[in-house]
Amino acid sequence: MESAIKSLSIVVPVYDEEGSLDSLHAEITAAMGALPRLRHEIIFVDDGSADHSAEICRGLHAKDPEHVRVIIFRRNFGQTAAMAAGFDAATGDVIVPMDADLQNDPMDIARLLEKLEAGFDVVSGWRQNRQDGLFSRRMPSILANGLVSWITGVPLHDYGCTLKAYRREVAKHINFYGELHRFLPALASWSGAMVAEIPVNHRSRRSGASKYGIGRTVRVVLDLITVKFLMSYSTKPMQVFGTWGAFSLLIGFMAGLVTVFDKIVYGLSVNRNGWALVCLLFLLTGMQFISMGLLGEISVRTYYESQKKPIYTIRETIGGA
Repeated sequence: MESAIKSLSIVVPVYDEEGSLDSLHAEITAAMGALPRLRHEIIFVDDGSADHSAEICRGLHAKDPEHVRVIIFRRNFGQTAAMAAGFDAATGDVIVPMDADLQNDPMDIARLLEKLEAGFDVVSGWRQNRQDGLFSRRMPSILANGLVSWITGVPLHDYGCTLKAYRREVAKHINFYGELHRFLPALASWSGAMVAEIPVNHRSRRSGASKYGIGRTVRVVLDLITVKFLMSYSTKPMQVFGTWGAFSLLIGFMAGLVTVFDKIVYGLSVNRNGWALVCLLFLLTGMQFISMGLLGEISVRTYYESQKKPIYTIRETIGGA
């Protein structure tokens, strides 16, 4: 059983949410009032807002300096960067990211922590009764979550829900790149974390505008490819590139045999035989794949050895000094 949770860091990425920040702070304060045993901090990360969000965050710190911390970016770097900054600054035993638009309910934090204390390392929120448009948001989300669950092997109903709870010792092993914040449970699972999911409340947006659109779909798919590679082949790139390389070389070799057969049996000139082009194309492609695999292996070894970064994470050590 994991040790008792004593402190909590709530990370709130902020981008043009001036209309909701005061209410959000009040709701989080009320939710934490129901958990008096926990020390808590609220880390607002302003991601280059163009409105008065940064000034409001400064005001919240002035009003509640004991609990509110503020990080202000020089410009807009994106939600992943904002979450990374909040995670890096967090001091709590558990880190809980949540949206600033009031669609997440701070009262659900207690339920996330309760599930976490049951022995899990990551608890993900599931917006079971999502208050968004059916065709513009909910249907694409269902399809996307099914695809992500299938490819990563970590079945969750709602990867897109920001409201989650991470044990800090698990979160510190996760590196943030691109827009990978939505795949953090899968990346945590890859490092050996136990992941659970619970339904959470989801409310209609009260102010501001959604920052998500259909244009993000392409980026999600590209990030998913990155996550799959990181989870399956980040320490063994030759296995993926080498496999495709060997397959291409085999096709090229077989096409070469057909070319020779046509030349011997039918007297067909090589420069008039389409199989010769197939042979050349796949032989070159196969060699390129294998070369990429070798370069990947060199890069991986340079990365791990130069940083003395382990290729494993340990949950617990029993005995010994």
